[in-house]
Amino acid sequence: MASGIPIFKKWVPDWAIKIILFSLILPTLVLFFLPFANINAAAGFYGSEPADIQFAVALFYAGYVAFYSLERRFFTFLAAKEYFIIFTILEILTTLICYHTNELYVLFPIRFFQGMLFSSTVNLSLALMFTRLRTERAREVSFSVFFGMLICIVPFNNLVTADLIDAYNFNIVYKGALFSYLPCLCAIMICMNNVRLNVRFPLYRLDWQSFAYWGIILSLLGYVVVFGQEYYWLEDPRIGYSVLAMAAATILYLVRQRSLKHPYLHLEIFRFRNFKMGIFLIFVLYICRFAINITNGFFGTVLGLDPMHISYINTMNLTGLIIGVIVSCAMILQKKNIRFIWFPGFLLLLVFHVSMFFILSTEANENNFYIPLFIQGLGVGMIMVPTIVYAVSSVPATVGAAASSICLAVGYIGFCVSIALINFCDLYCKSRHYNAFQDHITKIDQPALHGLSLHTGNMMAKGMAHKQAVKAAHKLVVASINKQGQIRFAMDYYEMMAVMLIGTILVIAIFPSLNKTVVYLRSRRLTPA
Repeated sequence: MASGIPIFKKWVPDWAIKIILFSLILPTLVLFFLPFANINAAAGFYGSEPADIQFAVALFYAGYVAFYSLERRFFTFLAAKEYFIIFTILEILTTLICYHTNELYVLFPIRFFQGMLFSSTVNLSLALMFTRLRTERAREVSFSVFFGMLICIVPFNNLVTADLIDAYNFNIVYKGALFSYLPCLCAIMICMNNVRLNVRFPLYRLDWQSFAYWGIILSLLGYVVVFGQEYYWLEDPRIGYSVLAMAAATILYLVRQRSLKHPYLHLEIFRFRNFKMGIFLIFVLYICRFAINITNGFFGTVLGLDPMHISYINTMNLTGLIIGVIVSCAMILQKKNIRFIWFPGFLLLLVFHVSMFFILSTEANENNFYIPLFIQGLGVGMIMVPTIVYAVSSVPATVGAAASSICLAVGYIGFCVSIALINFCDLYCKSRHYNAFQDHITKIDQPALHGLSLHTGNMMAKGMAHKQAVKAAHKLVVASINKQGQIRFAMDYYEMMAVMLIGTILVIAIFPSLNKTVVYLRSRRLTPA
C-alpha cells in the first residue's frame, strides 16, 4: 500500500482526516453490542427471549470473524472511496431493515451480514489510518484508540441509549445509528479522492467455500452455547444436530485448508509458543470481561435499579476502561516487559471478583460498587491492547493477518463460553440455592415464622386485611428467596472466575519466555484482531 497516494483532497487537514476515519468506525461499533443496551427491552420488542438477543449479538460477531480473511480480496479490488461508499450504503440499508422489522427470522441473517460489513469498514479505516502514521509510536496510539473504543462500547451504549429506550420503543436506537451514518457518508464523498491503493486484483477464485464452512462453524457454536442450557444440551435434537453439523463442517474445513496452496487461515501459526500464550490470555480475558453482566443483573434484580441508573453507575467502569487503555499504551511505548503489564491487569480483575464476592447483599448502597467497577474497567483496559499486539507480533509479518483472524476467533469463543457459563450458573446455581433455602423454610422454622409475622404486621399496619396480608407476606418471602438465589449465583460465579484468574496469574509468573519480552508493532499494515 503506497502511503504517498493522495487519498484525501489536499485542502482537508490531517486532524479532520483522522476524525473522518474514526467516525466511520464508531456507528458500526455501536451496532456491534447494540442489542445488549437493554436486553429485556429488546426481547420484549421482538417478542422473544433474552437468549435470542444474545444469539443476535453472537451472529454479528460470527459474521465479523468469518468474513475477516475474505474481506481483503474486496479491499484490493475496489478503490478506497468506492469501497467506503458501497459498504456504508449497505450498512445504512441493513440498519433500516433492523429498524422496521420485529421478526427474528429477518433480524438474525441481517445481524450476520452487518458483522461482515463491520469487518470491511474497520479493516479499511485502520489500514488508511496506519498509512498516515509514520512512526511506530503513532501507530501504537492509533491501535490503542481503536481497541479502547471497542471495549468501551458496551457501557457507552448503555449510557447513551438508556433514556431513549425508556421513552420509546427499542428500535429507536437503530434510527439513531441510521442517522449517524449520514455525516460519514457525506464526508467521504466530499473529502476523498477516487484513487486506488493497490493494484486491482480481480475477484476470481474467491474462497467462498472456506468462508461458508467457517461461518457455519461459528454460527452453530453461538447457537449451541446460547441455547444449549435452555434445551438441556444433547438431550434436545436441535442441539445434537447442531453439534454434528458443526463437527462435520470443522472436519471439511480443516481438510480443505490442508489441501489449499493459499489457505484461508495459516494453521502453522500455532507452532509459535508466544502466540499460543497470547491467545490463551485473550480467551481468559473475554470470559472475565463479560462478568460485568452479572453485576448489572444484580443491580436490576436485587437492588431494583432501572437501566438508566445502572448505566450511570457503569460510568465508573467506562472511566476505568479509558484510563486502563491509556496506561497500557504508555507502557507499550516505553517498551515495558509484557509481564509487568499483564500481572497488574489480571491482579486488578482478581481484586474485582474477590471484592464483589464479599460486598453483594440484599441491601447495599450503590456507592459501594463504584471502586470495584472502576477496578474491573482498569484491569480490562490494561490487558486488552498489549495482549492482542503481543499475539500478532509473535508471528512473522507474512502471516500477521492469519494471527489477527485467529485472535478474533479466540475472542469470539471466549465471548460464547462466557455466555454458556453464565447461563449454566444462572440455572444450576440459582435452582440449587433455591432448593436449599426451601429445605430450611418450613412451618416450624423460627426465622421463617418471624419473617412472615413481621411482613404480615407491616401489611396490616398499612391497612391491609389479615387474609391478604398473610398472602402478601408469603410472596415477600418468596421474593427474598429469589434475591438470595441471585446473590448466591453471582457469588459462585465470581468465586469460579477468581480461581481461574489465580491460575492465569501463576501461568504468567512462571512462563519463561516472558522474562525479557516487550511488545511492539512490526508492520505498518497491522490490522485489527
